[in-house]
Amino acid sequence: MPVTRTIRLWSIAALVATAFALGGCASQIADMPGVGLPAGAPERPKEAGGYLPVHDLPPERDEAAIKPAELAKIQSELTAARDRQATASTPAKPAKK
Repeated sequence: MPVTRTIRLWSIAALVATAFALGGCASQIADMPGVGLPAGAPERPKEAGGYLPVHDLPPERDEAAIKPAELAKIQSELTAARDRQATASTPAKPAKK
């Protein structure tokens, strides 16, 4: 292998290693105060939050999400589509001679 090719491979390997080393530092730089945050961003909490509040449910609705007439219309359309697909998917029986 020629010397220039060996030097080129070592320099490329050094550049790749440097890129990986600097990429690993990116998370530490982002955590520094005042770096990487847009203007007006809220401060990060001192301690990491606990579990998400999975038991906090939204308040009950005053009215139904879908009116009963609309729900009946949607259900009848879905039933009709299902019936059309069922009849279209059944193979035709050959006629008896």
